[in-house]
Amino acid sequence: MKKTEKENRDQARDRIAWPDSDIAFLMDGESVFVVNIVYERFHRSIPLHAHSDNSYEIHYISSGRGRVTVDGKEYDTLPGTLYITGPHIRHSMIPDERDPLSEYCIYVKLSPEGGGRKNVLSPLRVFRGTGVWYGQDGYGICDLMRTLFSELEGRKIGYRTVVESVIRQIIISCVRNYQVREKDSDPQEYKPADHQYLTIEEAFLYEYATLTLSSLAARLNLSTRQTQRLLTEHYGMNFQSMRTEAKMSAAALLLRLPDRTITGIADELGYSSVEHFSSAFKRYYGMSASEYRQKGSTEATTLI
Repeated sequence: MKKTEKENRDQARDRIAWPDSDIAFLMDGESVFVVNIVYERFHRSIPLHAHSDNSYEIHYISSGRGRVTVDGKEYDTLPGTLYITGPHIRHSMIPDERDPLSEYCIYVKLSPEGGGRKNVLSPLRVFRGTGVWYGQDGYGICDLMRTLFSELEGRKIGYRTVVESVIRQIIISCVRNYQVREKDSDPQEYKPADHQYLTIEEAFLYEYATLTLSSLAARLNLSTRQTQRLLTEHYGMNFQSMRTEAKMSAAALLLRLPDRTITGIADELGYSSVEHFSSAFKRYYGMSASEYRQKGSTEATTLI
């Protein structure tokens, strides 16, 4: 059936992103560089992944339901859920097929740790020091996110100043949700190459089934050897290990969906045959895909 114009417009707005907003500012004497600002209504699972040094993501669930894994813990998400993932904090997400969740996400890079003021209470110090947090927002982040996206879409005179101010408010609201107190953070400098990390992370997040080392290197304007060195230095894994982790994490998520066949999953993940996929899965998890699916089904039944 041919889609209506409205359906096409709605689908196009399932994901709105500003990866090249070039928003950067000082907060509490420290550089904050906004790598990406995204709204997405999820019709797909997001495999386990993490971000590099000094990287933080603010996730706000505005509608829908799903299940999120953050730092090894699983949570059922509801509208109003806020969670923050800092450097190297692994997280994944499965949307509820009947009520897919929608998420606002701000990805920021902070300047590296170093010298600076030590005795002033700083929201950014608390934000940096809280590498992972999960809970319900109680400080109006939903309205702030809507204002942020409205300013980015409208781009009226002075919008950059408003956007910077709103992101500061969102960070402060996160800290108020933590209800903790720490000392001041250290002002540092931002490295322009930090855009590379977003390219790397989104490649493994969205293209793990087809991504190659040479295609990633070309996107980064690096040689394959330089790309391997960058991955090992900042993520502690080489290209093959990162791609395997992304594929296996996606496989584990898809196996929890009873309507997905193992053959179909193998094809979706880019394996040449179901035998190749089964062998890779067993090497990674120490059990077959069928056993993993059965184990997940048994655990779910036990929880009920």
